[in-house]
Amino acid sequence: MSVSMLSTFVKPMHPEGRKFVAIAAATTVILFLIWEPLGWIGVGLTVWVYYFFRDPVRVTPSQPGMMISPADGIISLLEPAVPPAELGLGDQPMTRISVFMSVFNCHVNRLPAAGTLEKVAYRPGKFLNASLDKASEDNERNGLTVALEDGRRYGVVQIAGLVARRILCWSKEGQTLATGERFGLIRFGSRLDIYLPDGVEPKVQIGQTMIAGETVLADLNAKS
Repeated sequence: MSVSMLSTFVKPMHPEGRKFVAIAAATTVILFLIWEPLGWIGVGLTVWVYYFFRDPVRVTPSQPGMMISPADGIISLLEPAVPPAELGLGDQPMTRISVFMSVFNCHVNRLPAAGTLEKVAYRPGKFLNASLDKASEDNERNGLTVALEDGRRYGVVQIAGLVARRILCWSKEGQTLATGERFGLIRFGSRLDIYLPDGVEPKVQIGQTMIAGETVLADLNAKS
């Protein structure tokens, strides 16, 4: 089997997943000692844990002004909404795009458009189904306010879901990140909300499948 064919099926794993794969593998060994059929169930679980923490290489569009999806998943909401207060984006509705991630999606999050992180604000909360509208207000979340080079600002919010129990964001306030650069992840099912700058129209629709780092959400240079 060639390297290119291998890369189709075997993806790099994010370091955050190593301890979980190790735990699953150790559990699998114990299950085999107890009863072989249980061991094979453990093998399936270990493969799934590895698959969950996969971190594939993505090819981000090079055209200037493209906003790309920060997460793999499905567009579950597309509507005007007031951004969370901690983002400091004001109290007027902005266009919100919600990307729902199931437990089968890649959960590494990428920045939609290059800019400087003005704010990184964590807020504890509940663990409702992330596909619900009220999850934006009630669930545990971590928000980023990003300043574009031209002075416009947008928001990205990591939202924990029914199964998710930890939001990770390794990027800090003051950092400047490139479009598609990794900034965090969420464990086991969740959602990303993107609040577009004023006047920017989405190029996606509800139900559309997103690929983090690749699928275009909006064109910052387009005239509304």
